[in-house]
Formats: sequence, structure tokens, C-alpha cells
Amino acid sequence: MIDKSSVIFGNEIDKKTIKGANKSKAKYIKKYGDDSASDYKIAFKDIDTLDFLDASNIIFGERNEAFSDNALIVGNIRMGFGHYRISIAMASCAKALGYKPYWLDLASFDATGSKMIREQNDMYSLASRISQKSHLFNKIVWEPLNSEGFKKITYNAKDQRNSELLVPIFKNIPKDIPYIATHVWPSQGAIHSGMTHVVNAIPDNWPMGLHLSEGAIHAVQTPFAYLGYKMLNGFSKEPLKGISEDDLKMVGCFVDHELLVDLHEDNAKRIYRLNNNKPVRILMTVGGAGAGFDMYLAMVKHLLPYIKEKKVALFINFGDHKTVYEKLQEKLGGFESNNFFNEYNKLKEFAHNIKQEDVSGIYSIYNENIFEAVYSTNLLMPVSDLLITKPSELAYYPIPKLFMKHIGGHEVYGAINGREKGDATFECPTKKSINEMLDRLLTDKEILVHMCHQIDELKDKGFYDGGYECVRLAVKGK
Repeated sequence: MIDKSSVIFGNEIDKKTIKGANKSKAKYIKKYGDDSASDYKIAFKDIDTLDFLDASNIIFGERNEAFSDNALIVGNIRMGFGHYRISIAMASCAKALGYKPYWLDLASFDATGSKMIREQNDMYSLASRISQKSHLFNKIVWEPLNSEGFKKITYNAKDQRNSELLVPIFKNIPKDIPYIATHVWPSQGAIHSGMTHVVNAIPDNWPMGLHLSEGAIHAVQTPFAYLGYKMLNGFSKEPLKGISEDDLKMVGCFVDHELLVDLHEDNAKRIYRLNNNKPVRILMTVGGAGAGFDMYLAMVKHLLPYIKEKKVALFINFGDHKTVYEKLQEKLGGFESNNFFNEYNKLKEFAHNIKQEDVSGIYSIYNENIFEAVYSTNLLMPVSDLLITKPSELAYYPIPKLFMKHIGGHEVYGAINGREKGDATFECPTKKSINEMLDRLLTDKEILVHMCHQIDELKDKGFYDGGYECVRLAVKGK
């Protein structure tokens, strides 16, 4: 195993940082055990929700099963919904280009590295929720950590050492299979294990040392991210050696094939509805961490008169957070809602039907199954006119967007990118500002029409083709 902590892209890391990284790895081994000698057998299980992709989930089995000749692995973890959503986009583009996608969730196994990931993810989710409740914690701890703490190249040294714990999971995976990671740990684990065709798909527009995985091809979505990683700008107080062109590619946004293939037609229908005073279809997403409840409450309360007058149809995907739905009902004294609770197939039929039919009212979606929870948003995006989201992974998707307040400073530049490209609003950080923006969009629909035209132009320029490009890079390798 090559040491990736002591020198990162030709930049030497100080001994104190390395000592801390070694201590961190030792802590997890002491807590969860040393499984470096384990021989985890690789087997597969179909992912029914993603049956249209012919995607198989990689699991541990009794004996090793053989991968398809045209295999492509998407390495990921569940951290909120974002990395799962990008992973689905990669699997979709792989399928569209003729490859068989395999799903590798490194947090899902009974292995030391998986337990390490789950512990860190639990801590991240908790801190994310606290940041929405405590202004002081958000200002002093969470914002600086996400914008500057994770940015330092020294942070990467610790992650690189911890990700060595993931190597046993890869023992029986052929090393030359094309592999796309949608979080840095699956990328680092693959590189440590000796895999040779690894693409590290970087989800954010704010360059951070957190996302470095030397040995992989780093795929970024925007020019801003490209320059930041090319120079490792701001990763240290002193200038650093940057990343070579062989290791860094600007590819465009990570979007599913299914959302792109009929995009012009979907936009034409949006424009028709907007120009003919049809109810504006608003899609609201509750993320995997479940944060931001007060903003959701304020928006739904504000939209109720529009919904009653049939000026708005509201779709709320609560993901796997039914408690958020119940809390909304309690705070609003109850509201009429058409519910799709663990009725994924029924939702698919609904989304298909409203391509041609008018719709009004409130529709609440909840699924216990993680794939159904995530993909319900994808089902509704093509038939919605406006997506309300924080500026995370959905900031790069081809639909008019209204940005809520970011959660973590790294998301700020996703909102900046969206407003500069013209397919989104600027970030609305308060209840007052977001409701004012809703009023403006609903009374001056020319703004949404303009966003649709911008999306058409961006589509024609290949701005949303990052998923396809990641597949091509992984197949080609370095």
C-alpha cells in the first residue's frame, strides 16, 4: 500500500499532521477491529428500484461471483442523499453508453472501514442538524469547518490514512474495472487497493483538500472548481504544487441520462404551462440529513393560499423522513395532501400521467427504501416547473431552481454557479427572502421562462454532460 498521507501531489505534509493521521487510523482499528487479513467474497443483488438501469448492488457473499465483461462500478457512501443521487446519475450514464453498472456502498458492509464511515457520517449529520438550530454553532464551528477547515491539504492526510481501512472490501474486485467514486473515501479506498481506472467525481464547486484522491482522475463540474484544484488555491498558507492536467478534468454537471434525453421537450411543456396560467408545479425536497425544517414550514404556509387558488401545485419529497411530514401537519394544523407513502410504483404512474394532464393541490411523498426516497425527486423533476433546494448536488440539475440557505459553507459556490449560469435564483437565506422570491417568481413568470431558455442553451453546449464524460474517463483510465 502506497503512503498517500506524507506527500500529496508533491507537497510534503508536516510530521505533526501525519502523527495525528496515524493516531486516527489506530483509534478506529482499536474500536472496530483489524480486518486487514479478511477475505470478503463479492456477490451481487439486483436493485429493484433502479431496474431500468440493470444495476446490481455489490454485497458480501459465500463465494466470489464474476463481474460482467462490460462492468463499471460506482463507488459511494450514503451521506445525506447527495452522493447517492450523483451515483444514480453515473450509473444512468454508464447504462446509456453500454456498460453494466455495479453499486458499491462502502458504508453498507460489516467491515472496519464501513463502521468508520458510518461513525463519521452520523457525526456529520448531527452537526448539520445542530447548525440549523444554533446560530452560534453554525457561525463558530460549522461554517468555518465546511468552508476553510476541510479546504486545507493537511485534512486530506488524515482522510487518506483512514481510508486505508477500506482496502479489505476491494480484495476480490478486479483491479482494472472502470470505477467512478462519488465521494472521496470510495476513491481513496479504490486507489489504496490498487484499482487502475478510478475517477473521483467531485460534487462541490468549492475546492477542498477533503476531495483529493491522488492517483485518481479528478472530475470537476465548473471552471471555478477546475482552477481551484489546478492550483490547490487556498489549501495552505504557502503556495502549493498543483494538480497536473492528466489528473484533473473539467467535465460538466453530473446529471442522469433520463433527465437529459427529453430535456428540450420538458422545457417546452414548462414554458407552455407558465405562459398559459397553469398551476406552477413546485417541487420541494427534504434532504437526507433532514435539516432546514423552519424554512420548509415557512414556505408551505406561504404557499397555501396559492395552492387554494390553484395557482400552485406543490410536490414535497420527504425522502425517508416521515417525521418532517408529521411535524408540518402538526405546525400547520393539518393540510389536505395526496400522499404517496411507500407507493413508489403509484408515484411513477402519477409522474407519467401529469406529463399531459393538469394537476393541482399538495402531494406528499415518503419512502422507507433509500433508492425510492432519492429517485422520487428524479421522477418529478421533468414534470415540475421549479425546484426548491439548498445549493448542494441538486444545484447542477437542469430545472429552474430556487435556492434555500446553504447548509455548510462549501455549498455557497453551488448557488453562485447556478445564478451566474442563469438556471437558478441567488441564495435566499431567510424565511422573508425566500417567500419574497416565491412571490416574484409566481407573479413574474418571465423569470422562470428565461431560466428554461438558459437550460436549453446549456444543454446544447454540453454543460450537463459530466456523467457521460466521467464514464468515458473511467473506461479509458490514465
